[in-house]
Amino acid sequence: MKKKSLRVGMIGYNFMGKAHSNAWRQAPKFFDLPVDIELHTLCGRTRGRLEAAAAQLGWSHTETDWRKVVANPEIDIIDIGTPTDSHHAIAVAAAQHGKAILCEKPLGLNLVQCREMVQAVKKARVVNMVCHNYRRIPAIAFARQMIERGDLGDRIYHYRARYAQDWIADPGFPMVWRLQSKIAGLGTLGCIGSHIIDLGRFLVGEFEEVTGLMETFIKKRPILADAGSGLSARAGKKFGLVTVEDAVAWMGRFRNGALASMEATRFAYGRKNHISLEINGSKGSLVFDFEDMNRLKFFNATDPQGLQGFRDILVTEGVHPYMNAWWPPGHIIGYEHTFINAFADFIHAVVNKRSVQPTFEDGLANEKVMSAIVRSAKTRRWVKV
Repeated sequence: MKKKSLRVGMIGYNFMGKAHSNAWRQAPKFFDLPVDIELHTLCGRTRGRLEAAAAQLGWSHTETDWRKVVANPEIDIIDIGTPTDSHHAIAVAAAQHGKAILCEKPLGLNLVQCREMVQAVKKARVVNMVCHNYRRIPAIAFARQMIERGDLGDRIYHYRARYAQDWIADPGFPMVWRLQSKIAGLGTLGCIGSHIIDLGRFLVGEFEEVTGLMETFIKKRPILADAGSGLSARAGKKFGLVTVEDAVAWMGRFRNGALASMEATRFAYGRKNHISLEINGSKGSLVFDFEDMNRLKFFNATDPQGLQGFRDILVTEGVHPYMNAWWPPGHIIGYEHTFINAFADFIHAVVNKRSVQPTFEDGLANEKVMSAIVRSAKTRRWVKV
């Protein structure tokens, strides 16, 4: 018997649009879902590029006005993959139309927007999720299971996290929307720092207080001669002011007493998408490196002396989170699979009308941490979250 289909309308079609499109297509093919997924409408502002993206990514219809997409009664799910300044308006409207909503991070430009988005989805009682896909790395999900069952002991001492990239380290790199606060809200902190904040909350707990510093190394960037032609366009002689931070470092304390030491930068030459985590507890430690994302390193302090040392756990067995949907043991998965895992969970939640983490409330909680870091950097004081 043919399954019922859920129809998706997606706003945005660039980097995240490709990742999301692939996830919508693949989730029903690998996970035992009670519904099929139809890639119904792709929305973007530039008609020619939109049509090309829809043909490449497999969408049936196109639309340049997102308001028409969220109001379309044929569409069940709204997927928001646009720059941060439009998340709020699209999400609130989608909630008012009773759509399930999946939104890229960070949730909104500021605390006010995030609170209003949470209120909107609560009032409408619609399923909602922020796309922090790294929670669905099997190794990360397994790390949480290990922590919850006490493999690291009954107390967590430290959470250390670094997210490093290098794509704007060149002073000649041109002005893009992620370097403008009116569009992006925050810079490195919102773009990548939000991920390791979310992972800290996922693995260790809620933050109590933070102290941080922020720096903008390159304060002016060349403006593209033709802003519509992409990053390969010849830079013009005009320069624009960078209004976000390039790098941020902060320390913090969790409510359970654990200490946090964290850094996010887009100025680390040689680091393309480097995420490293270390968690130390009263009976052991866990280490994760995204560049080897199928592996966890675990030190068990209760092992006999002489046999102690970090052991490698290749997280590809059927007993590991999500892996029974993929390949035989030892056959690793990649970045794109984290989205597929997340979307499968989201689809189950939509069908069953239940909550699925991280919710918009998690997005708000992450924003509270980021806002506290910004206040701390400005005042040079510890700030309560």
